[in-house]
Amino acid sequence: MLNTQPLIATLPARIRVLVVDDSVVMRKILSDALSEDAEIEVVGTASNGALGLQRVMQLSPDVVTLDIEMPEMDGIATLREIKRQFPRTRVLMCSTLTERGAGISLEAIALGADDYVAKSFRPGEAANDFRNQLVPKIKQFFRHPRSGGSAPYTRDPVHPGFDRSVSRPVAVRKQTVRPKAVAIGVSTGGPNALAEVIPALPPDFPLPVFVVQHMPPMFTRLLAERLQAQSKLEVVEARDGMVVAPGCVYIAPGDFHMCVVRRGTRVILQTNQDAMENSCRPAVDVLFRSVGQVYGGATISVILTGMGQDGLRGVEFLHGQGAYVIAQDEPSSVVWGMPGFVVRAGYADSVCDLKAVAPEIIRHL
Repeated sequence: MLNTQPLIATLPARIRVLVVDDSVVMRKILSDALSEDAEIEVVGTASNGALGLQRVMQLSPDVVTLDIEMPEMDGIATLREIKRQFPRTRVLMCSTLTERGAGISLEAIALGADDYVAKSFRPGEAANDFRNQLVPKIKQFFRHPRSGGSAPYTRDPVHPGFDRSVSRPVAVRKQTVRPKAVAIGVSTGGPNALAEVIPALPPDFPLPVFVVQHMPPMFTRLLAERLQAQSKLEVVEARDGMVVAPGCVYIAPGDFHMCVVRRGTRVILQTNQDAMENSCRPAVDVLFRSVGQVYGGATISVILTGMGQDGLRGVEFLHGQGAYVIAQDEPSSVVWGMPGFVVRAGYADSVCDLKAVAPEIIRHL
């Protein structure tokens, strides 16, 4: 019988991190950036994947930062072995901000990596860039101690054998308006979550689907291409001025907010580089507000796995107009941040397992 109970382990007062990278300079930069945080301990480093596996066995880190391109054993091969032998160890991939790096990062996410960061090569800024990116992404997987830094961290629930068939939608309110659009917000764990939801929508799906996935430029285009190859609907990276069509999925481009506006009888996509919201661009709140202004309560709003609370204010706005709100449940989320905030605020009309999200959308057509 599968064990569906949360696997919550008590950790030391600091989160233990292993750094695996073939560049001695990058190992130094990463280690120094992480060590500056009092709640993180760099327990070791390794110069390739084979040594990294040995270090994981010896040191039992909570998190491994893993370079993608390494001699002897590359990041993808190492990731496969870590997830096979140590499934509860969190893995963050470190890739270059190139098309090749983005493509391999998405492949790594599909193979079980928990998140990724893009390496910075800005002179004198690499340490700050890593600190700003990597530290929050490491901490998102753990519950913060309640009493300063002395109490131990606890690991957020991980369910390697979770039987998702036991989870059912929990509906608390009926939608009274025929929906005209679907708006989805997602972050950490998003590529796999979207790969579960979007391909499950039927070829005659009659509504436009707007998606904000927190990702840098280039990653969003490759994500759209991957989803297009798996789906019955057309999936595109949004461009400014696009006319919205039913049955099309629009992915917000990296580093651009995406909005919808009405022009006569047509709905048009707009992209902009206005100020970040919730430290994000694209931001879910920006999209959801615009969707509420155009479609009002005739919207199905979906919040999937992700760090932080981007989308909460947008959901609040949509919920107040009568939109139907679906939130992914905690057991099937990589990080129950974004959906958790929505559920705790009382805005979720349905809280369901990831596999039940597409059927729940379809049920409300």
